[in-house]
Amino acid sequence: MATASGVSTGSVLQLPSLRVSAKRLLPRRTAAGSPAGNFFVKRNVVYNRRSYHQFIPLKQRGGLQAAVLPVTPPLLDDEGERKQMAEDYGFTQIGDELPDNITLKDVMDTLPKEVFEINDVKAWTSVLISVTSYALGLFFIAKSPWYLLPLAWAWTGTAVTGFFVIGHDCAHKSFSRNKLVEDVVGTLAFMPLIYPYEPWRFKHDRHHAKTNMLIEDTAWQPVWQKEIESSPFLRKAIIFGYGPIRPWMSIAHWLIWHFDLKKFRPNEVPRVKISLACVFAFMAIGWPLIILKSGPAGWFKFWFMPWMVYHFWMSTFTMVHHTAPHIPFKSSEEWNAAQAQLNGTVHCNYPQWIEILCHDINVHVPHHISPRIPSYNLRAAYDSIKQNWGKYVNEANWSWRLMKTILTRCHVYDKERYYVPFDELVPEESQPIKFLRKFMPDYA
Repeated sequence: MATASGVSTGSVLQLPSLRVSAKRLLPRRTAAGSPAGNFFVKRNVVYNRRSYHQFIPLKQRGGLQAAVLPVTPPLLDDEGERKQMAEDYGFTQIGDELPDNITLKDVMDTLPKEVFEINDVKAWTSVLISVTSYALGLFFIAKSPWYLLPLAWAWTGTAVTGFFVIGHDCAHKSFSRNKLVEDVVGTLAFMPLIYPYEPWRFKHDRHHAKTNMLIEDTAWQPVWQKEIESSPFLRKAIIFGYGPIRPWMSIAHWLIWHFDLKKFRPNEVPRVKISLACVFAFMAIGWPLIILKSGPAGWFKFWFMPWMVYHFWMSTFTMVHHTAPHIPFKSSEEWNAAQAQLNGTVHCNYPQWIEILCHDINVHVPHHISPRIPSYNLRAAYDSIKQNWGKYVNEANWSWRLMKTILTRCHVYDKERYYVPFDELVPEESQPIKFLRKFMPDYA
């Protein structure tokens, strides 16, 4: 450990999954070459039995003080380290960092032209799959005994998520060659979810243009230190929101981003109002009809619980696509489009029935390379990306370990470490995170 008299070679600080061996003090020098007053410890860091070097500054206050050395993201330039990180985080592959000189156009130019082609038969087949599976789900709910209702809700909520994916294609102009058809289908697909189509479309376009950019990305953002320090009430709400209830935080996102006219440009407001009118019409007509036919309990069974399952998928899909301890959010000055879309987007394999009902939306890397690729062409596009850019891709299988990593590690923004978990910054208030660490399974 560092003391006022120096650092004894071989002293060790023990931290979770990290062993630090401090070797010697090195003065940091200015451009002119003179010592700047701060000293650095050269240390060997052993992360899961693999070693690399790091230099850590020690502040000087009347002599060098003992230091708690922060955990930083492991280096990604070694294949063995990446494999170990992948296993720890629940990934099947953590890709190399994409070189700075590669552009998004370079990646897009390697895709076959046919993956951009709209096929009306395939597009309307996806509508048939969603309508049929949703109707089947409602039948299951009506006929299931109480103890089978969770299964019926899981199926129906997943089926209605397919409606969202169809509207998602419409918003990206990858459903039909007719813009009016896309607007009508997109609006109708979103109505049972009481999701306003046009407001979502405007904000989602910004997510694609600014993926994993600090402040600008409208999908998810890491928590900022100032938010944690602002008030005890907000701090507790954020800890719960990014911890136990994060799989449903898209509900808060839905409310905050899509109903406030002030969040939209003047030329967008007329279309936003039309979408809001459609949503409110569904609530004013559809909800009373459900209650009239089956009572308040029927509204809960047939609409609310499938809607909650839909938001579970909405939240977790978004988290998994762009959130991991090794995937950074960057400022606009540092942001690189190709790195954000190829390196910063995760391909995640889900059970086959989920992939079918949700129209392959989790084959997400090609969608971020070009949103104009229809959902039914995403797998062909990903095969091409794997062939040409496979070593840069992040891949995972949906698992308890993957979800545990996101829910317990990816919290407060830090430029060097990317994320700092709540229970490191505010341990006395992070019981929800400690609970998840203790009780969530670690199965990959």
